[in-house]
Amino acid sequence: MLTLTRAAVDQVRVFLTQEGQAAGLFSIRVSPSGCSGMGYDLSIGPTSRPGDLEWEQDGVRICTDPASSAYLAGTVVDYVSTLEGAGFKFANPQAKHACGCGSSFSV
Repeated sequence: MLTLTRAAVDQVRVFLTQEGQAAGLFSIRVSPSGCSGMGYDLSIGPTSRPGDLEWEQDGVRICTDPASSAYLAGTVVDYVSTLEGAGFKFANPQAKHACGCGSSFSV
């Protein structure tokens, strides 16, 4: 599936706590979006959707749908903070092309 770096795990925990969802889960999905065609849809919620794939990493519950899992296989998700801003960064081996800002990709 995909892996979160330590920085990403820590930030997901922060978001879960801020949203009052400490026992909730981090959902990562792929959907049509952006200038390259596909984008990442991230959300936090109390439960997964029917049919979702669920796993745990370092105490963080993560889920995705079966269709997205094919696009996310082998992806490493990091959380970076720079002077220009902060956010999740995806190193996706399935991506053949990514847009300049890194928010969308094509396969």
